[in-house]
Amino acid sequence: MTELEALAGLAELAQCIDNRVPSPCISVCRMDDSSSLCLGCFRTLDEIVKWGSSADADKRVVWQRITQRAGITLAASGEPTP
Repeated sequence: MTELEALAGLAELAQCIDNRVPSPCISVCRMDDSSSLCLGCFRTLDEIVKWGSSADADKRVVWQRITQRAGITLAASGEPTP
């Protein structure tokens, strides 16, 4: 499983309202100088810092941004496609 596939799987879990929103961290913690995004989870430093104190609704918004940034498409069937 690639890192992007792992992130796509977490993105799918994040969309389930009944579940606790999982962290997008996949332990590839390096910031890209040009985009200012983590190369592993595609979050900004501000999003990373605020994650632990954010409400689930706010975390889902961050997940929506992550899927857009990473080019992850969540299929209608519920299966993520990187």
